[in-house]
Amino acid sequence: MTRTAIDTGAPTAAPPHRPRIQVRWGAFRDLLLVPPILLALVVGYFINTNFVSTANLTNVLSTMSGISLLVLAEVLVLVVGRMDLSLESTFGLATGVAIWVTMGTTKVGAFTWASPWMTIPVALLVGAAVGVANGLLIVRFGLNGFIVTLAMLIALRGLLTFLTSGFTLTKIPESVEWLGNARVLGLPVNVIIALALFVIGYLALNYTTAGRALYAVGGNEAAARAAGIRTDRVVIAVLVIAGVLAAIGGLIYSGQFASVQVSQGDGMIFNVFAACVIGGVSLNGGRGSVLGAFFGILILTLIQKLLSYGGVSADSLKFINGALILVALVITRIASGRRQE
Repeated sequence: MTRTAIDTGAPTAAPPHRPRIQVRWGAFRDLLLVPPILLALVVGYFINTNFVSTANLTNVLSTMSGISLLVLAEVLVLVVGRMDLSLESTFGLATGVAIWVTMGTTKVGAFTWASPWMTIPVALLVGAAVGVANGLLIVRFGLNGFIVTLAMLIALRGLLTFLTSGFTLTKIPESVEWLGNARVLGLPVNVIIALALFVIGYLALNYTTAGRALYAVGGNEAAARAAGIRTDRVVIAVLVIAGVLAAIGGLIYSGQFASVQVSQGDGMIFNVFAACVIGGVSLNGGRGSVLGAFFGILILTLIQKLLSYGGVSADSLKFINGALILVALVITRIASGRRQE
């Protein structure tokens, strides 16, 4: 005998809805370099057990503190869809001008224009001035950003050579030496400053309206302008902030070595771009992470340390950096389905 269903008129209870767990690629993209970093630490441990000591890891963070701020600056510029090659020259010029003004040089002797306490403010102003100059030339005059910043890189390098007469500046004020060598609660001040600025950059890009504006401008500038974002101001502001960050990095670097070399920052831009690309920052704008870039410069610094511990020439790092960039580009292409141009 077949049973028939009796329609009672009551609605049939729907089965409980189970939310689908979606794994977002972006949530893990910033952590892709964590396994290589752990691998580098393991390899370093087998080469020399002191490699993973607290003292050595602190030294690694201190070593990368200056150039890491160049990386942070370049991340902001790349996210907004631009490129700044002049950061490495700002890295040297800002501190050089500040020392020239406050401490004197071989060229001007003991004559100075300002007190030593103004060294840091002057350096920051120089960094901001370079950013303003880049911004006006690129935005207001519509010049190609790559050419503008390349020309600025050469000009600023020449200006530093002129001011110092080609000599290394060794008369450094105490405030700069403090930035490079002092410790607070057992941690180097330069590490604290670098980490703090990276945290601020991460929070600003991911959780503020200004950060979203940067991604919008870098992703589609015309659409961002149509949405009411003042794109010109955003670009100029980012270039100014990048210049200031480069100046802070230069101050830290000069404090660590108690000098300002004529070649300070020379060639750093290659490592900066390597760290950005390895960290997943798009060269086309609109995509990138401060955290990923931080891991990028960290893995490069660890590799450099590994080479020195293993007795390998540091010149090999150039080949490794280039290879890592190519690998990172391939991985990014496969993962995103987009072409890097």
